[in-house]
Amino acid sequence: MSSEVCARLLVIAAGLALLIYLVVLLRVVVIPVAIAILLSALLVPAVLWLTARRVPRGAATALVLVGGLAVLGGLLSFVVNTFINGFPDLRQQLQASILSIQSMLMRPPFNLPADWMLNVPAQISAAITANRDALTSGALTTAATVGEVAAGVLLTIFSLIFFLYDGPRIWRFLLRAMPGQRRNRVDVAGRRAFAALVGYVRATVLVAIVDAVGIGLGLMIVGVPLVIPLAALVFLGAFIPTIGAVLTGAIAVLIALVANGPIAALIVLGVVIGVQQLEGHVLQPLLLGRAVRLHALAVVLAVAAGVVVAGIVGALLAVPLLAVLNTAVRSLTSDAEQDPATVDAVDPRQSQLAAGKAWRTEPGRMNRLFSRIRAAVERRRAAR
Repeated sequence: MSSEVCARLLVIAAGLALLIYLVVLLRVVVIPVAIAILLSALLVPAVLWLTARRVPRGAATALVLVGGLAVLGGLLSFVVNTFINGFPDLRQQLQASILSIQSMLMRPPFNLPADWMLNVPAQISAAITANRDALTSGALTTAATVGEVAAGVLLTIFSLIFFLYDGPRIWRFLLRAMPGQRRNRVDVAGRRAFAALVGYVRATVLVAIVDAVGIGLGLMIVGVPLVIPLAALVFLGAFIPTIGAVLTGAIAVLIALVANGPIAALIVLGVVIGVQQLEGHVLQPLLLGRAVRLHALAVVLAVAAGVVVAGIVGALLAVPLLAVLNTAVRSLTSDAEQDPATVDAVDPRQSQLAAGKAWRTEPGRMNRLFSRIRAAVERRRAAR
């Protein structure tokens, strides 16, 4: 018995290793498609809303695609440009923070040698000189990197168009590869997983806005400089769960410490902790629900694994992938069977309610229900 379990675990581990190897090998294709799936989870409710109002699917896809990309592009352009414009002042504040930390480390109780602290820039220069060949070869590959990025953007847009326009047909085509007796269960799991992804993307965008607005207002009230660049940095960091919020909050507290003193830094620290508590205990449970709720350790490990596999993009995609897998596995391992028609990929509760109304209005089932009620009444009368 134990040998069979070990053999199955080895087969599963080998399959996962092969899958990870293929993902890393084909990351130029996998990453754009994954980003397109995330964008489709954000935009598909708008397409369904338009098609429910008798707008043709093609026209709805075009309107949502152009409008959504314009809004997302404008928002990201504003955030990135604001951060770039404020980056010189932010760098100066960070340098002042590092100098203050150095002076603190040279005083008791640390008593670090001043020569070591002063030789840090020289050590950095020596490291750059020693690795000049590696840096030069990396610079020579910039053109190839730009080409890969451009191809990835085009592939993302191309995939997004088909996901929005022909997503249900693509899903039905993929279901044909499943065994017939398991097809309904896989269909339900896939619909629930995509609903979890839709909820995750919505919640992440809303949480990022709340974090940026809340911490930005706190910084403005305290009088910390560089409010808009710091708020933009908090907005971008919110897309990397747990780790991004901690890093951006630490930067805000550090700048407040240098620019306004320890009291202001403590106030900013309280604001950051309060916003994160609001996010963790109110916003995420309310917006995501139990189906997408993940343990903090699982989130941290997923982000770390994503960074190792694909860098910053991997950190962005790791937690959505974990949420989708969590929902799909929970659905596949559940004992209750469910009709795929009652599970909607965007709002399962609304679809289940509609299915319940359809069940109540179906003549055959209503007649069977009334016949059962009459039979129960007659049995009670006969018993009396």
